[in-house]
Amino acid sequence: MTSESSSALYRLLTWLSPAYPVGAFAYSQGLETAIARGLVTDRAGTQDWIGDSLTGGSLWSDAVIFARAHEAARERDGPDNPTLAEINAFALAFQPARELREETLALGSAFLRTTQQAWPCETLTLLEEVLGSEAVYPLAVAGAAAGHGIAAAPALEAWLHAGVSNLISAAIRLVPLGQSEGQSLLAGLEPVIAETAARAAATRLEDLTTNNIMAEICAMAHETQHTRLFRS
Repeated sequence: MTSESSSALYRLLTWLSPAYPVGAFAYSQGLETAIARGLVTDRAGTQDWIGDSLTGGSLWSDAVIFARAHEAARERDGPDNPTLAEINAFALAFQPARELREETLALGSAFLRTTQQAWPCETLTLLEEVLGSEAVYPLAVAGAAAGHGIAAAPALEAWLHAGVSNLISAAIRLVPLGQSEGQSLLAGLEPVIAETAARAAATRLEDLTTNNIMAEICAMAHETQHTRLFRS
């Protein structure tokens, strides 16, 4: 491993660690409602739910946003690509539920603030100047990765791994599942993460669609749920 790749790995592990102070652990993206309604009751159902998010739900759309934001940050908003501000506006408009919009903005703002303090770079300064506290989470992380010279492919796979891990952690607490079952889930979803990352890298914003309607309904319904452990 070269010193350059070692540095990239260190930063990705830091930024996407559960210990990084952005508060990702507080969100379930509608999974809490799905479990409360009996739509997800065991390990198999959890794997299907997260897999659907990867192939056609919120993790999928975030992956495309991430890929295009990394490209725009790396190429400094080239003439043939949408600007970072345009990508951010698209991502906000694409949110199907109020809680999901609040989630991506809260995490994006916390990530920018923390990372600019500890790991400053020109791209993060630009994002703060242009977007302030209105940066969506995948764009903020992609901007940091591009600004620090971290390649898009490993950054995107690490981003998806973190998103999947967060949902598995929520399922462990809510279904509930055992820790070993959670790790088996993560292992089983490895090829889906890789496939999603590769597909997102080749998908333009104008071609982005989702088909995970039940997850979107659960995300919309979560704010009226009587008992809640999570914020989405």
